[in-house]
Amino acid sequence: MSTDILVIPKPAYNVLRRLTGESRPDVALSLALKELTRLKLEEARAKSAAYEKKYGLFFKAFAEDWHAEKIANAHSFAVEKDYWEWEAAVTDAQALEELGQWLA
Repeated sequence: MSTDILVIPKPAYNVLRRLTGESRPDVALSLALKELTRLKLEEARAKSAAYEKKYGLFFKAFAEDWHAEKIANAHSFAVEKDYWEWEAAVTDAQALEELGQWLA
């Protein structure tokens, strides 16, 4: 039988304890990871929503239109930058949703 041991440095443990109000390190770490994941997911969704508002489309439709050259100035620096940042936000949100399920 194998037992995994995680050593949390005292300063990190103190921060975890103060942030979560939990004295058990395993529970405090779990709570902190859940909260960080939730905050990062919220951030990715907000970024994606800002692009949805800007272009009036969901990313999938925007990407299809972009590849079909239906987006004005599709290959300008500004639009391409939006495309790549929006795609990253959508991809991050999907990954964070999956991570959130692991922490549930």
